[in-house]
Amino acid sequence: MTRQIILDTETTGLEPDSHRIIEIGCIEIVNRRPTGNRYHQYLNPDREIDAGAIAVHGLSNEFLADKPRFNDIVDDLLSFIKGAELIIHNAPFDVGFLNAELKRSGESFGVVLDHCTVLDTLALARKLHPGQKNSLDALCKRYDVDNSHRDLHGALLDAEILLDVYLRMTGGQGKLALGGQDGAGGGQAGAIRRLPSTRARLPVLQATEQELAAHEARLAALDKASGGKTLWRKL
Repeated sequence: MTRQIILDTETTGLEPDSHRIIEIGCIEIVNRRPTGNRYHQYLNPDREIDAGAIAVHGLSNEFLADKPRFNDIVDDLLSFIKGAELIIHNAPFDVGFLNAELKRSGESFGVVLDHCTVLDTLALARKLHPGQKNSLDALCKRYDVDNSHRDLHGALLDAEILLDVYLRMTGGQGKLALGGQDGAGGGQAGAIRRLPSTRARLPVLQATEQELAAHEARLAALDKASGGKTLWRKL
C-alpha cells in the first residue's frame, strides 16, 4: 500500500524564522486514489500578517484570532502524516516552515523527515519540463487542470489542485471513473478487451505483383547502401 499526503500551507510571510503558518491543508491518497481523509486547519500566528501575504491568500488577523495555535494541533497533524510520503509543490518552502513550527513546539517533535518522506513536485516538473515555467498555475495549463475557481490561494484548495496535477504529471490514475462508476465494462485501464467470437473476420489484402517488385527493389537498394549488412537479407 502506497500512502501519500498532498500538503500545502499558507503563511504570514516568506521567512520561516520570523513568520508563521496560518493554514494547513492535507489530502490523503492510497495507491493513487483519494481516500476521502483530509486534514485542514487554520492557525492563530500570534503576529501580524504581511500585506503581501494577505494579497495572496486573503486571510486576516481578525479571521484567525480565535483559531488554535500550531502547538495545539501538532500531535493531530503528525498523526495524520506519520509514515506517508508528502507531495508538496516547492517543498523546501513548506517543509522549512513546518520544521520551524515543530522546533517552537519542542525539540521532541524533531523535523518533518523524522515522520515521513517528501516528494517535491516542483523539482519533478523541472526534470520533466526543463527550461519551462513550472509554477502550479503553469502546470495546470500544461496538464489541462481547471483552476479557474481559484481567485486567492488556499492551503486545502491548492492541495486539491496539486492532487490533479500530480496524478496527471505522473501518469494519471490507473482506472477511469465517471460519475462515481467505473468505465464501460468495469475494466481497468490496460485490461485485455476480448472481441466476440461472432465478429466477422477481417479481410486480408495480398500485395500485387507490382507492389512486391517495388518492395524488393527497395530492399536491394538498402542492402547495397549498407554494404550487404542488412539483417533481413542474412536471415
